[in-house]
Amino acid sequence: MMARIITIFNQKGGVGKTTTVINLAAALGKLDKKVLIVDIDPQGNATSGLGIEKKDLELSVYDCLINGISPDGVILKTSAKNVDIIPSNVDLAGAEIEMIEMEGRELTLKRTLGDITEDYDFIFIDCPPSLGLLSINGLSASHSVLIPIQCEYYALEGVSQLVDTIMLVKRGLNPDLEVEGVVLSMFDGRTNLSIQVVEEVKKYFRGKVYTSIIPRNVRLAEAPSYGLSVVDYDPKSRGAEAYGDLAEEFLYLSEGGF
Repeated sequence: MMARIITIFNQKGGVGKTTTVINLAAALGKLDKKVLIVDIDPQGNATSGLGIEKKDLELSVYDCLINGISPDGVILKTSAKNVDIIPSNVDLAGAEIEMIEMEGRELTLKRTLGDITEDYDFIFIDCPPSLGLLSINGLSASHSVLIPIQCEYYALEGVSQLVDTIMLVKRGLNPDLEVEGVVLSMFDGRTNLSIQVVEEVKKYFRGKVYTSIIPRNVRLAEAPSYGLSVVDYDPKSRGAEAYGDLAEEFLYLSEGGF
């Protein structure tokens, strides 16, 4: 079976993108799904958040994209069950400039992943919070895009630009690209604002918003500093339970249930 490749993307920073990559992957791993995370964010937060020391890396996703190294020699096991990663570090920061000269530069990541899609159930691509060439590579390599949106005042600001980018990639590079779903994060049920944002996002993305909403949770914020997903750091926390629910809903919908 070929892996379903999903880019987790929002060009706004601080919306829970990497948190969702790490914890949804870990929750799926607990459900016996094999997941590969491809960290194409030069900040490498998904890499360090799963217990890998960025500065000690011998090879990273940079070597796959720029030097044509096979991902087989770059993939590492993480602290989460059934979750592997192609790690990233600061080497990637200059990659967009180096890729400008490359032929078919928007499809470099797609070519990189070609040989390993049979080894996993899901491949999650963690993009940088920008609309640059790395993010376009992520979208071009994917079957679908999962959009995390924070429950805050400016939640929908930039969303139309994000959707335009997805449509642009769909038209020009990847006609099969779809929106997988929208994850609402950092929800605070005590505020009217959070509740209003949920309603607004549901109106904008009709039928695409997961019912499992990720709450604000101290444990979620703490877990990456220990190199662990929240599912492993504190399995009984509200954050871990929310990502467990999301993983089950995600699986149900990705397998065609509605």
